[in-house]
Amino acid sequence: MSCGEPHETDCSEVLDHLYEFLDHEMPDADCTKFEVHFEECSPCLEKYGLEQAVKKLVKRCCGQDDVPTDLRAKVMGRIELIRSGQAVPEHEGSTHGAVVREAGAREVTTADARGAAAEG
Repeated sequence: MSCGEPHETDCSEVLDHLYEFLDHEMPDADCTKFEVHFEECSPCLEKYGLEQAVKKLVKRCCGQDDVPTDLRAKVMGRIELIRSGQAVPEHEGSTHGAVVREAGAREVTTADARGAAAEG
């Protein structure tokens, strides 16, 4: 989506980082750039308004549900592993066909690894 006009901050950059803006997860300088862009670009402003409305609706309808403590701990643990660049198992608790991802590396299944070990 683009209005076809040149902007200091490209429409694609704004749309790629829209949820970071909505969730207040970006630096103030970037927020200011996005606000200026929304003043100049009605298609992006419309998309922002739509996503903001959806977020409010989800919060109103689902905001009262408590996240189970063990689920929260698992998610936070995986986030920390990803941020640190360590390998993260795709399916915990099962080694059959599990996928392991490493930062910047292709996915390798445990079945692939077993096959390579048998060949070597």
